[in-house]
Amino acid sequence: MQIIPATAHHIPAIQQIYAWHVLYGSATFETEPPDAEEMQQRLNALLDKGGIWLVALEENAVIGYCYLAPYRPRYAYRFTLEDSIYLHPERTGRGAGRALLTEAIRLAEARGFRQIVAVIAGNDNLASMGLHRALEFREAGRLQAVGFKHGRWLDTHFMQLALGAGDKAPPADLA
Repeated sequence: MQIIPATAHHIPAIQQIYAWHVLYGSATFETEPPDAEEMQQRLNALLDKGGIWLVALEENAVIGYCYLAPYRPRYAYRFTLEDSIYLHPERTGRGAGRALLTEAIRLAEARGFRQIVAVIAGNDNLASMGLHRALEFREAGRLQAVGFKHGRWLDTHFMQLALGAGDKAPPADLA
């Protein structure tokens, strides 16, 4: 398995993976799958804001992706990122999620970010919660019944990982 930065070449596969999660899953609260053009715009916008977007490849096929986006637009949040991970539904349980998030964390820490927040949607997203726990994210809260999708109310779970010195020292400028 290879973990590499996402490019325009990967957008069709990224769009297909995300469309499946939009239509059948609860990891995203979107209900209409964006097309490839919209996904390309999202990739460009994220990279323009200093975010990180990676893909996992198996035999040159995208089997999943992960991105770290600015947590909130306000300036004081500039050292905090939010992660998102989506895997091809037939390629789960092979370590791609762990490999993607591990590399994303490494890159974020090297660039001077101090916190990563995971906003995990759905009541049955145990694999994502387990992955984040395994990578030392701590539970930071839960919002109950804030989304309604597939005929049921869904919670949002917050998990958090401190990077580098975390909140123990003032941050330096981002690399």
